[in-house]
Amino acid sequence: MAGGIRGGRPLIPTNVGRLGFRNNSYKLFISSLFTLLFLATLSFLFSTNPSSPTTRDHDSVLNTNPYSKSPEVGRTYVHRTFLALKSDPLKTRLDLISKQANDHIALVNAYAAYARKLKLENSKQLRIFEDLVRNFSDLTARPTYRVTLFDTEGAIEEDVLRQFEKEVKDRVKTARQLIAEAKESFDNQLKIQKLKDTIFAVNELLTKAKKQGAFSSLIAAKSIPKSLHCLAMRLVEERIAHPEKYVESESQPEFEDPNLYHYAIFSDNVIAASVVVNSAIKNSKEPWKHVFHVVTDRMNLAAMQVWFKMRPAQSGAHVEVKAVEDYTFLNSSYVPVLRQLESANLQKFYFENRAENATKDANNLKFRNPKYLSMLNHLRFYLPEMYPKLHRILFLDDDIVVQRDLTGLWDIDMDGKVNGAVETCFGSFHRYAQYMNFSHPLIKEKFNPKACAWAYGMNFFDLDAWRREKCTEQYHYWQTQNENRALWKLGTLPPGLITFYSTTKPLDKSWHVLGLGYNPSISMDEINNAAVIHYNGNMKPWLDIAMNQFRPLWTKYVDYEMEFVQMCNFGL
Repeated sequence: MAGGIRGGRPLIPTNVGRLGFRNNSYKLFISSLFTLLFLATLSFLFSTNPSSPTTRDHDSVLNTNPYSKSPEVGRTYVHRTFLALKSDPLKTRLDLISKQANDHIALVNAYAAYARKLKLENSKQLRIFEDLVRNFSDLTARPTYRVTLFDTEGAIEEDVLRQFEKEVKDRVKTARQLIAEAKESFDNQLKIQKLKDTIFAVNELLTKAKKQGAFSSLIAAKSIPKSLHCLAMRLVEERIAHPEKYVESESQPEFEDPNLYHYAIFSDNVIAASVVVNSAIKNSKEPWKHVFHVVTDRMNLAAMQVWFKMRPAQSGAHVEVKAVEDYTFLNSSYVPVLRQLESANLQKFYFENRAENATKDANNLKFRNPKYLSMLNHLRFYLPEMYPKLHRILFLDDDIVVQRDLTGLWDIDMDGKVNGAVETCFGSFHRYAQYMNFSHPLIKEKFNPKACAWAYGMNFFDLDAWRREKCTEQYHYWQTQNENRALWKLGTLPPGLITFYSTTKPLDKSWHVLGLGYNPSISMDEINNAAVIHYNGNMKPWLDIAMNQFRPLWTKYVDYEMEFVQMCNFGL
């Protein structure tokens, strides 16, 4: 065997020996390299100088984030962790205790903040919360614990740590007991707060509903029902179809006879005016002595004339129908209301179609209605000039019903007063202060805010005393002063209260009972004993919104036999 065994020993090929040597050298090199890297890392960590704990507060030490992007913070955390693991395991226990303390401080602060939100600033619980937070802070800031536990790089004394842990646990226990006791109270406060929020939201909805209700009520009260519109159109159609039947007759002498009983009715509602006349005639003892002066506007004049031609007053009573325009002295140069209607500002206030005008003030929404500047409403201040030959006249609104003979009013001694009316005040209600602006010096100087107000609707006027007292001139003065609505809002009652201040004679309340258009609690005994009942308010008896218990008192005087009333389905 020439090449296999030499000298009795197996021969190892030369290239195999070299390969084994090289493998051993490579392993030795890799091992040495990892050893050097490990030593370099340890040298780097232990040679780094961390920032001194004395330069940082305790909270920053406790809350150091090992994953912070700051290299210095990261090295400090690693360094401290190594030291804790290597030199003092009590530091980990200290960190846990401190974390527990800080967590309860945050919890107590949260409850204290909630107590302030619930307006418990003066409560005992809030003071205890604040004291407890202060005790936690004072404990961690106590010099003994600060020096021996937080600001030292050496070993932590176990006795001091135990004492610190005991005090922390005592405070934690107190905090938990306080929170447990306060939780039920806080829950009740939360319920109360939620209830208050709910009440506030409901009040907001109620206010909105009141505004919308006032607007809807105004539309329902002031709009012309279809049956009334139909009746007026039918009457006008009759006038156009048969003009020869409705030629205006000459004035009758009874219209100016001061020895008769005269009534003034100013209305644009045909059916309402007819009810006033019918009820007064049917309840009078001597109807042929009664004269009714019905005044309307030009638009409704034809309908009013046709009605009283087709359905003349019974029992010899007299009815005069005229238009406002027939009284030529009523022009803008003489009448302040007509002059004010020509004002651009006033037209903008009443006629400009803006959404905020509809719901801005629910309580005074009705005063934005331009009908309060209508001459039909203000004609009552010109009675002496409209009827110069009369001495006395009874003014009646078109929403009243006469229930007994009214001639007794002409027998009343007026004591030189101009206006005979029923007073409406009771307690502090319906006093002058409710109708006029007593912060204005003109009003404050001239009138008593506690003076008793009276009602329009049935007013007995002594026209001779009126002329003597120059009441129309007084009305003109005050109406001019109120052009900017600074003295009162609108309507005819405030200027009436001013014009006839100290010249009004109170009448017995049985002459005139009010409120059938808004007050459902009026007793029927009071109504049955009244000479005149008044449907003042929005629920007029000819509207669908009328109160059912009072409506029959009005409908029994409606002339349902009139053909146009039947054609227009009035009352159905």
